[in-house]
Amino acid sequence: MDKGLPLPQDCRDFLHGLRMRGRYALFLVFVVVVCVFIEKENKIISRVSEKLKQIPQALADANGTDPALVLAENASLLSLSELESAFSRLQRRLHNLSLQLGVEPAAESAPWGGSARARRHVLLMASTRTGSSFVGEFFNQQGNVFYLFEPLWHVERTVTFEPGAPSAAHWALVSRDVLQRLLLCDLYSLEHFIRPGPEQHLTPALFRRGSSRALCEEPVCTPFVKRVFEKYHCKERRCGPLNVTLAAQACRRKEHVALKAVRIRQLDSLQPLAEDPRLDLRIIQLVRDPRAVLASRMVAFAGKYATWKKWLAEGQDRLREEEVQRLRGNCESIRLSAELGLRQPTWLRGRYLLVRYEDVARWPLQKAREMYRFAGIPWTAQVEDWIQTNTQAAQDGSGVYSTQKNSSEQFDKWRFSMPFKLAQVVQSACGPAMHLFGYKLVRDADSLTNRSISLLEEHGTFWVT
Repeated sequence: MDKGLPLPQDCRDFLHGLRMRGRYALFLVFVVVVCVFIEKENKIISRVSEKLKQIPQALADANGTDPALVLAENASLLSLSELESAFSRLQRRLHNLSLQLGVEPAAESAPWGGSARARRHVLLMASTRTGSSFVGEFFNQQGNVFYLFEPLWHVERTVTFEPGAPSAAHWALVSRDVLQRLLLCDLYSLEHFIRPGPEQHLTPALFRRGSSRALCEEPVCTPFVKRVFEKYHCKERRCGPLNVTLAAQACRRKEHVALKAVRIRQLDSLQPLAEDPRLDLRIIQLVRDPRAVLASRMVAFAGKYATWKKWLAEGQDRLREEEVQRLRGNCESIRLSAELGLRQPTWLRGRYLLVRYEDVARWPLQKAREMYRFAGIPWTAQVEDWIQTNTQAAQDGSGVYSTQKNSSEQFDKWRFSMPFKLAQVVQSACGPAMHLFGYKLVRDADSLTNRSISLLEEHGTFWVT
C-alpha cells in the first residue's frame, strides 16, 4: 500500500479489529481496497491536512468514528451489504467535511456514487386534510427523487410517554431523530416502529408503501408472494414484502430525497436538521383554509368528530369548550411555525417556503415549478405530465384520499356544504392564522355560499419566501 497515502482513523480502527480475526482475511482485503479508493478518489486527506488544526471541535466530532464501522460487543462482523452502506456514509462525511473546509472534492462523481449534482433533501410539512398527498406527488413523480409518504405514522402509533411527561417535547425529539435518519437513507431506523416488526429486514406492513414510486420499482419490487398479505401494496404492480435493505440502497441511488409529514408540531424542532452539514434541507410548509380543513376532516375522520356532528344535529348553542380549544391549538401551532419561517432566522434562510393549497389548486403547474426552483431539483416532463393528467380530471375511485381531481373546481367546494354556524366557530378559533394566510372571514350564510365572492386575499405576508 502507498505509504504516502495515510488511511482515515475510521479505517485504521476497523482494520485493527479485523486483524484480530484471521478467518475474515477476505473482508480485510475488501476494506483495504475500499479505503484506498476513498483516498484516491476524493483526494481529501492530503489536501486538507494543513487545515485540520483550525477545525472547530463540533466539526471534528462530526468526522469521528461512525458507529456503523465499529464491531459489536459480541465481536460479530458486519455483512458485506452493511460494509458497503457504512463506507458509503464515510464517503459522504468526508465529502461534507471537505466542503466545509473550502476544498472541492473530485468533480467526476458525487462521493456516494450518484450524480455530481448537489443532493437535496425536501420535507413537506403540513397537517391532515390540507392537500399534502396531492402536493407530495409533485416530488414522487420525479424519477430521481426518493419519496416517502408519512413515515411518522408508524412512530406515532408506537411511541408512548409516561403520564405527566412533557410529551410534546419528547415527541419532537423522537420524530426529529427519525426524520434525520430517513433523510440520510437510514431506513433501518424505521424498523423499530413498524408493527408487526420486520423479520430479516422484510415487512409487509409499511404504511402506504404504494404511495412511493421508488418502493414499487425494481429492484425494490421483489417477486410477489401470495401467502403474504400486504395491506398497503403497490398500485400498478404486485410486489413481495418490502425489503428494507433494498429500499435503503434505492434511496442512496436516487439524487434527492423527499418526505411528507403531517405530524410535525413545530417548525423550530427542525433546526438541528437544517443545520446538519450532511443535509441540504428545504422545508415547504403547506397550509389550507381551516374551514376547509375541518369540513374535510369531519368526512374523512367521522368518528373523531362525532361531538361536532351531534352539536350540529341537535342545534345546541355552544360546542364543548375542549373541542374549540383543540381547534384553536392546532391553528396556533400552524401560525407560529409560519411566522417563524417568514421571519427567516439564520438557520432557515433560503430553506423555508410557505405555500397555500388554494394557490396550488388554482395554478398547479406554476406552483409546482416554484417549489422545484426553491428545492433546487430539476423539473422533468414526467412531473408536468402527471400534473396535467391529475388536475383536469374527474375524481377517481379513491374517495377522500384521492390525488386525482379537477383541482380548480374542488378547492372551495366545502363552502356549499358547511353550515354557517360551523364556519363561525372556526373563524373565532383560527382568526389570527386566517389573517396571516390571507383567508377572508364571512359575516353571513349568503357570503359563504356566494361563489362570486372570493375568500382569498391575493396579496399578503404569505407571498414572502
